[in-house]
Amino acid sequence: MKGDRVEIVIDAGSGTTRTYEIVATRAGRRVGITHGRGVVEVAETTRGGSVVRTARFLANRVLALVEHPAADAPAADEITPALRSA
Repeated sequence: MKGDRVEIVIDAGSGTTRTYEIVATRAGRRVGITHGRGVVEVAETTRGGSVVRTARFLANRVLALVEHPAADAPAADEITPALRSA
């Protein structure tokens, strides 16, 4: 969903950190996370499953991986007006 984003904080060595952000830039795209064999991969994909862009990080360097879902549309009020009899 447009607006979904993943924030990745990695250890850059010497006690410093770097932050990267992958964002779903268009409607219908999503951001997915996979990990395995010592690598964390964050990819933006289309509805059809085509990968638009990918970021790969060594798993032992990743300090934090934070998913920020896009805000949902505001829900309609659940209050219904009372019917009056005349």
